[in-house]
Amino acid sequence: MGYSYKRHFDEEELEFLLERHELAIERIKSVCDKCEIADDYYPFFNQAALFLKTVDEILMAAVDGSWNKTSMNRKIQLNKDLYIDLRPKYYENNYLNPSYAVRRFGRDMGQVLSAIYAELRSCIIYAYSQNLEQVLIREELFLEVYGLFVDAIQEQTEAPDSSTVLACYRAFAFDYLDSMLTDSLSDSFANTDSLPKSIVMEGDLRDSDYLYDYGEYITDIEINMANYIASLPESDIEKMAFTFTEGYRKGFAATGKDISIKKTVEVRYFLGFERVVRKAVEYFKAIGLDSIIHYSSPSFMLGRSVIRRGLECSMPNKQFESDHEHDKVLYFDHGFMERKLECYRDALEKIEKEAAVYGGPAVIEGFGDKPFTPADNPDKTSLDADTRKLLTQYSARAGEILNRYIKGEERSFTIISFPTPAIGSNFEDIFDETIAINTLDYELYRDMQQIIIDNLDKAEYVLVKGMNGNRTDLKVNLVDITDADKETKFENCVADVNIPVGEVFTSPRLEGTDGVLHVKEVFLNGIQFVDLTLVFKDGIIDNITCGNYEDSEANKKFLDTYLLFNHETLPLGEFAIGTNTVAYTVTKRYGLEAIMPILIAEKTGPHFAVGDTCYSHEEDVDTFNPDGKRIVAKENRYSAKREENPAEAYFNCHTDITIPYDELGSLSAVTADGNEIEIIREGRFVLAGLEQLNEPLNNNN
Repeated sequence: MGYSYKRHFDEEELEFLLERHELAIERIKSVCDKCEIADDYYPFFNQAALFLKTVDEILMAAVDGSWNKTSMNRKIQLNKDLYIDLRPKYYENNYLNPSYAVRRFGRDMGQVLSAIYAELRSCIIYAYSQNLEQVLIREELFLEVYGLFVDAIQEQTEAPDSSTVLACYRAFAFDYLDSMLTDSLSDSFANTDSLPKSIVMEGDLRDSDYLYDYGEYITDIEINMANYIASLPESDIEKMAFTFTEGYRKGFAATGKDISIKKTVEVRYFLGFERVVRKAVEYFKAIGLDSIIHYSSPSFMLGRSVIRRGLECSMPNKQFESDHEHDKVLYFDHGFMERKLECYRDALEKIEKEAAVYGGPAVIEGFGDKPFTPADNPDKTSLDADTRKLLTQYSARAGEILNRYIKGEERSFTIISFPTPAIGSNFEDIFDETIAINTLDYELYRDMQQIIIDNLDKAEYVLVKGMNGNRTDLKVNLVDITDADKETKFENCVADVNIPVGEVFTSPRLEGTDGVLHVKEVFLNGIQFVDLTLVFKDGIIDNITCGNYEDSEANKKFLDTYLLFNHETLPLGEFAIGTNTVAYTVTKRYGLEAIMPILIAEKTGPHFAVGDTCYSHEEDVDTFNPDGKRIVAKENRYSAKREENPAEAYFNCHTDITIPYDELGSLSAVTADGNEIEIIREGRFVLAGLEQLNEPLNNNN
């Protein structure tokens, strides 16, 4: 069936873009047919040109509407053709792999040509979504670089200097930042009309054929996911969608935010969940919210990485994402940073009205992929100290700009997780168990968690110690309460923004928070960490190590990228106690420890988040627990700088690290007079009134 979505162009603009595109694609086709450059380099340009030629078939069919008449066999073949180069067995000897490009062309030339080709890959999604301009400017980048090699032959040299090619790439990045950011931010925060939304609302969801209309990589995982969701009774779909949307609504209510001033919600999901998403869009509409549905960024210049923020699906090769996520080091200097900040501000200014009524993301997260640790590839681009510092500055300043247009104190979010068929043969059983986990009794957990909070509110600090090989020995200092009848240190977290139920959390006092946090294995943001150890001194990471690689320098780069997010260090932004023992037992029963998403995993033991607090940008909004007490632990010495120096107040990251119950020796609240109140001993809750939390643990033995 066809979709009503049509990207808006005014007639004159479309005619201009089509004329430029026609010239570009004719020249690209000639590259496929005739070698005009040195034989050593022609295979690279021929491969990239053939790729762009395939993209053109899709782009033109999308723009003129003939895609709706394309046969299913052709759609499936195009999907295979577009992604085959990334499949692991083909990637090893492919120019998309920096190592292969470096072997063929040398380090400097190999890295920049591989980076350019990786950026051309974004044309796939731009073509399917009819974004003629973004495809065109990348076609012209390809031709400009190709022209340098043609000129070199005419000048009787084999190739241009790598610095000349790099200058061309830098100029492209610099010149088109405004266009790229305008499109990206509009899609994320303003556009309620998109191809993915048309697929959700208009597609025939009775079978999985519609998946091939996205342009994303489609595997048996997405197909089986869609077919399974199609097989569920309507009552299950309604239950899942209601839990999801009601959690979003409750998130506003629980924090005293006015949802009535918001007009849009950003919906993210794993491909195959369209039937649930369609119902969720209807439920959101009923509470006055239009849904924004958009792709994850396809461009490395705009933040493409292993971590996706938009539509989610299988990746043909996560190593490819890892190999190129630092390509920005080739062009990111101080001048580029200032230019990007200017374009970022201008892009938000263009959608100022839409940004003001954006409510925040609602996410259906898929889990089940095998743990991934990027291979240590010495030939890929890596961040030097200066670029790392600039990226940290950019992140802080961009976050400050974004908060002017989308105020943290006015927005909310919700996240819910479900397994995908990637989880294996027990998929359907685990899916059913996850539905049960996501719909546990709100009031039961609220009341048991209140018992924990009442005891923690008496404490000056908390002591946490590991067992069974876990080396954790950590003191977490807590803020003070001035009025115990009206104030509390911990939030009683039930099923609203973070589904499922099951935690109490606080922003710890950094001063006096000291010791070691250790986990033997943890899965964070799609990345596996092995033997992760963090040493805290006054609440700040003083030392950090892991055992992912034999080489200590490789471990350092890995941690800098995937845990510190290019910061030199991070504070302990959150301390929490997970209470969802049901989720823990399901995790253990099916052996899901390495792949359970953090959203559920954080509820299966105490957890510690490094980075910002849970109240980033909303410290001054009064938040109350169900018992009416106001939460006072909402900031630390960094976020306290938000008025005088916002760029130093926030780190724009928040990563939870959980100690599972079977590695938890003890967790005790210690009062000012030294009295120790045991909350957990050897993986079991010991406070009176929490007996029900131990039942799943005892029954699992």
